[in-house]
Amino acid sequence: MGAQTTEPVKIPADGVVLDADLTLVEPSRGMVVFAHGSGSGRHSSRNRQVAAALHAAGLGTLLMDLLTAEEDAADARTAEHRFDIPLLARRLIAAAEWVRDRHPQPVGYFGASTGGGAALLAAAERPELVATVVSRGGRPDLAGPALASVAAPALLIVGALDEHVLELNRRALEQLPGEKRLEVVPGATHLFAEPGALERVAELAVEEFTSRLRRPAPAQVWRTRRRSVPLMT
Repeated sequence: MGAQTTEPVKIPADGVVLDADLTLVEPSRGMVVFAHGSGSGRHSSRNRQVAAALHAAGLGTLLMDLLTAEEDAADARTAEHRFDIPLLARRLIAAAEWVRDRHPQPVGYFGASTGGGAALLAAAERPELVATVVSRGGRPDLAGPALASVAAPALLIVGALDEHVLELNRRALEQLPGEKRLEVVPGATHLFAEPGALERVAELAVEEFTSRLRRPAPAQVWRTRRRSVPLMT
């Protein structure tokens, strides 16, 4: 692993400014933008563990809060924003654009829980921005009809004991049109808290991102004739 630096940054997105932590690795194979799940943020210990494995593999990361502090405080009572998948997707797109403009290199999304749905919806709306999507215990079903428009490869990782989410992922897998696969982690529940479970998630994520981010994204063909998939409202 080469030199590694981490700094706090501000991401303008969807009319607000979001807090994020940007880690750059030199030499870099690409950047991974994280989409956290409901009730979580850039300080998620699980996502930071995965991010550390990505850094060791030569990948930079952007871990961001998809909600402002005010929105997060309000959501503790109403959950108005954290399940607004189109809102989260718009902010994820803004973050990917921010990364691409400042550090031009292939970008992947890593989504957890509801962030998995947001990452896939963002990939459908702006295919030229993303080379691959990895979902950990995600809710790809929340991307709705946009699943059928995801051009990027997708890796869905689910715990074997997370039965309801596993079934949702199996159904979503059938709707994804491109390269895709479902990896089931034996003995793992939704949060992958079991010994070795999160380490397996990190291994799979490293494998996917190092494989996909060192060559042009399949969606690059859309650069000259972008197709817009309206975000659900």
